Amino acid sequence: MSLYPSTHHLPLPARLLAAAGALLAAAAVALSAYAAHAAQGEDVQRLHSAALFAFGHGIALAALVPRRPRMFRTLALVLLLLGTLVFSGSLAGAVLSGMTTRFAPIGGSMMILAWVLYAVDALRR
Repeated sequence: MSLYPSTHHLPLPARLLAAAGALLAAAAVALSAYAAHAAQGEDVQRLHSAALFAFGHGIALAALVPRRPRMFRTLALVLLLLGTLVFSGSLAGAVLSGMTTRFAPIGGSMMILAWVLYAVDALRR
């Protein structure tokens, strides 16, 4: 018997959320490396912020996937994923391809709402 829970017995949506979380964490490492070695000026801070949120929320997604299907919790985690992609993607996109950061506040609001929904679900048990 393993000390660590296996993801092989999780429903597909839970496995996809865990995988997305791991990929966010990997992207965060790459963004941090790029910020440290190639970016300059204001771009360094933007990339570090993008990496910080991608890493933290990626780890959260990987750790908090529901072991049993719970629609409300899964919805909160999907919203967390989308919010992180919008927030961190907006900051990284501004540095890497000149995109605007106007969507960052929307992503941040989505992350806040996702955490509130997760808290509500935790209290519903």
